[in-house]
Amino acid sequence: MTVDAFQLYGTRLVDPPPVRLRAGKLEADLANGNLRTIRYDGTEVLRAISYLVRDRDWGTYSPEIADLRIEQSDDRFEVAYRACCVGPDDTKLIIDVRIVGSPDRLDFEAEAIAPTGFETNRCGFCILHPIVGAAGSPATVEHVDGQIVATRFPDLIEPWQPFKNMRAITHEVMPDVQAECRMEGDTFEMEDQRNWSDASYKTYVRPLALPWPYEIPANRPVRQKTSLVIGDARGSTRPPPGMSGGAIKLEPGARTGTMPDIGVIITPEEADATLSAKSVLTEIAPQELLFHFDPGVGHGVDAFRRFAAIATVHRGRSTLEIALPCKSSPSSEAAEIARQMRLAEFRPDAIMISPSVDRQSTPPGSKWPECPPLDEVYTAARAAFPGIRIGGGVLSYFTELNRKRVPAGKIDFVSHCTNPIVHAADDLSVMQTLESLPFITRSVRAIYGDKPYRIGPSTIPMRQNPYGSRTMDNPVGARIPMANRDPRHNGRFAEAFALGYAIRVLDADLECLTLSALSGPFGLIAGPAEPTEQGGRRPLFNTVRTLSRLAGASWQECVSSSPSEVLSFVARNAAGARLHIVNLTGEERKVDCGACRAADAGKELLLAPFATAALPLAD
Repeated sequence: MTVDAFQLYGTRLVDPPPVRLRAGKLEADLANGNLRTIRYDGTEVLRAISYLVRDRDWGTYSPEIADLRIEQSDDRFEVAYRACCVGPDDTKLIIDVRIVGSPDRLDFEAEAIAPTGFETNRCGFCILHPIVGAAGSPATVEHVDGQIVATRFPDLIEPWQPFKNMRAITHEVMPDVQAECRMEGDTFEMEDQRNWSDASYKTYVRPLALPWPYEIPANRPVRQKTSLVIGDARGSTRPPPGMSGGAIKLEPGARTGTMPDIGVIITPEEADATLSAKSVLTEIAPQELLFHFDPGVGHGVDAFRRFAAIATVHRGRSTLEIALPCKSSPSSEAAEIARQMRLAEFRPDAIMISPSVDRQSTPPGSKWPECPPLDEVYTAARAAFPGIRIGGGVLSYFTELNRKRVPAGKIDFVSHCTNPIVHAADDLSVMQTLESLPFITRSVRAIYGDKPYRIGPSTIPMRQNPYGSRTMDNPVGARIPMANRDPRHNGRFAEAFALGYAIRVLDADLECLTLSALSGPFGLIAGPAEPTEQGGRRPLFNTVRTLSRLAGASWQECVSSSPSEVLSFVARNAAGARLHIVNLTGEERKVDCGACRAADAGKELLLAPFATAALPLAD
């Protein structure tokens, strides 16, 4: 099946296919000069080895690659190239790279030199271990002083670095197969990237406790090397790698629960557009409207008047999300917000309040910003908004909630967001973030128990950057990290991503899930200059409307034989029972759903790229 790239991705710019490198049983994909999906005997060993350069806002440079040379034989491959990063004021960083692979070893070395001097937050290797199969499993860490420690990859998400001062880390890939990853040229440490919804543990160069940004001196080479060494003790009795290309099997599982309510976020800037599209809002019928209010950017009583007008045409509940400035006492600021709400005759059903400064990340080694105690913030909210449910948490991502935990006894519900383009924005990385969501929700439950729990807004574009002074503008519709607009939000990619997201968080027993706005860059309806398939409705509209109609229904898990490609669940409500399926890939996938008793589908179903399906179940 041929599908136009714009329909899938919202842009005709497509990620170029990687170059598959092979040396015996060792395989890796070369993409943009870096290695992805490094496998041994068909099993993923490392998710990536990349040489990355970050700017002062933690944006990632896209270097220009020249003189690329690739040589391959049956038992060896070699790659060499030169990359150039251009920074502010015409500063430059030149990187010479050499990659060599053999059946049991992979070496990736780089030498960087700045003819002009070069400012960066980070420059060097980044190694990603996958979380599936690794989380909670044993590992051995060798430190820079030679000490060797037996440990484990974290199971629940660690707020801070689980391993520091690293020289090497070894883990078991499969029975009797060990993989040692050795890093030379600097001191490395690991962070748990599941905090940011990345599906990996990231080992990176230059400890965060050191100052950043920093200057690479002119004409002083920076040399680093990463080596992956495979130890295979299986002898000659090696099972063949799993065959691909067959149908993905779906089978009923044991887990059950109730579908969450669905929310839509509305900002003052998009309030008029939302009110103009009230018929669309009525068609979606979300259970919750999440109104965003930030006095720090000038929101005031006029915003509340707009919110009140929207609330009158909405049959569901409403929550006010407040970024409390904390420039004066929380009690006086909360009282002023309550006064403005009364003037506008706006009364939400719940308040989600968090200090504005807590949207910003506080990495290891940096100073926490001035902020009143959280107990004082929530006590002030109770006093200012009597009789209204008070929620706490963060307006940014789980990272910030994990590092600065709100007092559970002071709040009625806990909330946070996620974003899939914090560190990488290629199609594969974005979809892989879905793997991390069960770990995030399980970690929240470990902290807050059965406290009512909400997630969102969680969208592909980033609404604010906790790690720098700005989100990244994206005028050409590229795939760039931390962008405030993302072309895939306009395509079927977003439709599939949102349904996959909802499936991955089913176990969390969420009170509410918010995956979009109604209008604007995070919205379900496009602007007049944005062509879409459905007369102004983005494909994401379909997923959000479906999930809204399923709110309160009972769900049952369906186990996929390849959850990185296809996910599914069964939902039962007054309209009957249906099997909901989503293809998370840009290729057709054949699905065997006979075990789930799907009616009228035969035994196998062919799903188009990023397609969703809802099949009635046989009686």
